[in-house]
Amino acid sequence: MEGFFDSNTYTYVIIPLVIVLAKIADVTLGTIRIIVVARGNKFLAPILGFFEVLIWVLTIGLVMSNLNNWLNYLFYALGFAIGNYIGILLEEKLAMGNVMVHIITKKKAGDLIRILKANKYRITHFRANSDKEEVSIIYVLIKRKNLDNLINRIKKSHPRAFFSIEDVRFVSEGMMPLHHSPERRNRTNFLKISRHGK
Repeated sequence: MEGFFDSNTYTYVIIPLVIVLAKIADVTLGTIRIIVVARGNKFLAPILGFFEVLIWVLTIGLVMSNLNNWLNYLFYALGFAIGNYIGILLEEKLAMGNVMVHIITKKKAGDLIRILKANKYRITHFRANSDKEEVSIIYVLIKRKNLDNLINRIKKSHPRAFFSIEDVRFVSEGMMPLHHSPERRNRTNFLKISRHGK
């Protein structure tokens, strides 16, 4: 067994593979942890952080104990890159949290509003004036896992509608109040919004 640990196979194959796999796990956990922190999940973030740092310490220890092997540096960097990619893919598949979808359309939005209400979407809508014409604005609060379905409905009903998507950290119970951040207030002023009531 001692001969195996001294062999070229262990030095140039096994150790680099362990490093790249451990680094992928480390960075994948880190990527998901950052997303979880940004969404205010105070319970899952520390657990992910614990395992992330544990794997990182073990990996960097393996690299530092084999400094003469240049493959270790290459595979460490490769694991970092792949870990970021996998972390983002996993987050998209898990579809955690809520998002706010802002829809602006020149076309009258009555049909789209009825479709959204019929499908139990939580919406706030009003008429507004841009610098050229009157538009319809709809805010929709949904689970991120339902986002693709909503986008398909928007494109089918109003293919020329403009929409943007914003992550939501916290949602209170009951009807969603419409809070305006400074950036959104500036955007609202630019559109010269005049409410006609909901």
